[in-house]
Amino acid sequence: MAKRPVFTTSNTPPYFNEIETEFTYAPGFSIVQKQKSIESLHEQFLKKHNNQKVLEISSKSKNELGVKLSAFNLMVKISNNKEYSVEVAFQASKVFEHGGPFKDLLNKTPREAKKDPRLKSSGRLQYFHWGERKFELSPTTFFYNWLYINTLSLHPELSSQLINYDAFTDIEFNPDKSLNCQARAAALYVSLYKNGLLDSVLKDRDKFLDIVYVTNIKKNNTHQQLTLWD
Repeated sequence: MAKRPVFTTSNTPPYFNEIETEFTYAPGFSIVQKQKSIESLHEQFLKKHNNQKVLEISSKSKNELGVKLSAFNLMVKISNNKEYSVEVAFQASKVFEHGGPFKDLLNKTPREAKKDPRLKSSGRLQYFHWGERKFELSPTTFFYNWLYINTLSLHPELSSQLINYDAFTDIEFNPDKSLNCQARAAALYVSLYKNGLLDSVLKDRDKFLDIVYVTNIKKNNTHQQLTLWD
């Protein structure tokens, strides 16, 4: 047995719920085994939440929409009209004590970029730098969620389908090992859309912080410490 979070939509900050769900984990790295685990995870979740429509978001999803929404496949276009996956853009934005951002990662596959040894050998992560913008590390999931949601908003053919779901999983995400999750970002996108807040957070990065992270900002008194500019 294993436990993984299922992220559902919410009408209040932080605009997602995280529901830990126990399921039968199928060992192995093959896509068949991963899909067995996904099926078990969804089955166990729906036993208690049978009114939810759940979507696996990863390259292992049986649903084509879930595969396309994977950070490995969701593409962001920048000013030079080149396109990069969200995963590659995220990894190439990291700035460490002793190096970065490693822009050459933009020319690598998502898996190559994610496993580049410099990401572990360059000291502590300091901040993210994407385009002309700097993103501090606090709140911890801010840059990833901002990047994913802004990218998704540029793909109406995908987002128009996504909003029909209200629960999301990522079989590869282990909260004991990782901070950021595409399933969480998807739940956040749908919640913001359904609450009429999506346009506001897309237009203004400070609005994104104030609306999504208002609880954490007030609790930790970090709002004035954030270095944000366009």
